[in-house]
Amino acid sequence: MEHTRAPLLDALAEYHHLDRYGFTPPGHRQGRGADDRVLAVLGRDPFRADVLASGGLDDRRASNRYLADAEELMADAVGAETAFFSTCGSSLSVKAAMLAVAGHDGGLLVPRDAHKSIVAGLIFSGVQPHWITPRWDAERHFSHPPSPEQVRRAWDEHPDAAGALIVSPSPYGTCADLEGIVEVCHERGKPLIVDEAWGAHLPFHPDLPTWAMDVGADVCVVSVHKMGAGFEQGSVFHAQGDLVDPVRLSACADLLMTTSPNVMVYAALDGWRRQMVQRGHELLGTALATAKHARARLAELPGIAVMEEILLGDEASHDLDRMQVLLDVSETGTSGYAAADWLRAHRRIDVGLSDHRRVLATLSMADDDRTVDLLVDAVAAWQRQLDDPEPPDIRLPAPAELQLDSVMTPRDAFFAEVEAVPAERAAGRIAAEQITPYPPGIPAVVPGERLDEAVIEYLRTGVESGMNVPDAADPELKHLRVVVHPRG
Repeated sequence: MEHTRAPLLDALAEYHHLDRYGFTPPGHRQGRGADDRVLAVLGRDPFRADVLASGGLDDRRASNRYLADAEELMADAVGAETAFFSTCGSSLSVKAAMLAVAGHDGGLLVPRDAHKSIVAGLIFSGVQPHWITPRWDAERHFSHPPSPEQVRRAWDEHPDAAGALIVSPSPYGTCADLEGIVEVCHERGKPLIVDEAWGAHLPFHPDLPTWAMDVGADVCVVSVHKMGAGFEQGSVFHAQGDLVDPVRLSACADLLMTTSPNVMVYAALDGWRRQMVQRGHELLGTALATAKHARARLAELPGIAVMEEILLGDEASHDLDRMQVLLDVSETGTSGYAAADWLRAHRRIDVGLSDHRRVLATLSMADDDRTVDLLVDAVAAWQRQLDDPEPPDIRLPAPAELQLDSVMTPRDAFFAEVEAVPAERAAGRIAAEQITPYPPGIPAVVPGERLDEAVIEYLRTGVESGMNVPDAADPELKHLRVVVHPRG
């Protein structure tokens, strides 16, 4: 296919060239109606690019096929059979994939350390999750993606499940053995969905971890805004093979998709695909070298451990995206939360995520020696000012204590009659809400699980030490929402 083309971008340029005017949404009319105070901050260009997709950029029948052509080019670029653009992020795309695979019956094999968007998909769809326990590094309080052997055991226990879902890379950059997991699933004639939100760049350089489509995954969801060059909310899901009906997948996406997609998000996806096909190997090669340089410099700082080989191995992760630079700061005597807050307040630097002992710097092809200098100098300055660090007072449960019993489906618990009870009286009750340290967005509590004292204490002490739990009804966790149930 001719990858020098960018159908959506070209159509937008033509729209401006023809000086079209629509008596249609959006009401700002390419910025004519926008407040000058808004334009002073945002500029006029975003409004000029914000046009109606059908009946604006294309005609009301979409007969010019701008979007369809762009999706076909994307599929060709990454070796998929089909691709669908989403302007609602991978949170929508993964829900559509879950509905297409397991919306009718059978349930879904899901790792328990999945992102909150997957749990939201379980609530929305009513799909029964069959949880796969992650591999835990108890010393570092860190979870690794499940192995093919764990997935095989899950299939042995739940042979009627409709399919499996794996998250790889994780928000920390750790990756599963996708080739082995695909083989296990396909032995049973069952599809594998890969939530590869953090892996949009993977197809475009051989030194990056495995791309799901290359090893036969059936559906793969990527967030181009995370590791690519798209706008926030720009997502693509790819499909191949005959285990997932692409028509059903598209229909499930249509159930969830907005009828007013943002053309700027679409056009950025289109332009990024062209950029990657033409220059991706070069740009990502340079980015990997930059990340290697950053790792080496950060590793020289006292009290900072750059996590790399320790994340890999038979009982750990299969691979690692080395553009995700994970720093363990526990030797400094303070928390990742405190480090992230200091870097933002005193050096105007934001990190990708933080937890009780780590911060993550997500590098991209936009970074260079100058931005690496900013990062290294900021971390060094933070480390130097730690005269008398206050250690985090977080009660970290053992892995077994984190594995809460599932006694209701997430959907049934979420929509049940609920009540708010004091946290100190919530142990033994069935959770009716997600409680998710964010970022990275992996729920510690899923609706339908029976709460225990260890997890409650972990979350409450975490919040007191800087943990953010934005989806809880009470962000301070003084009260928890539980199911009103005779046996609850």
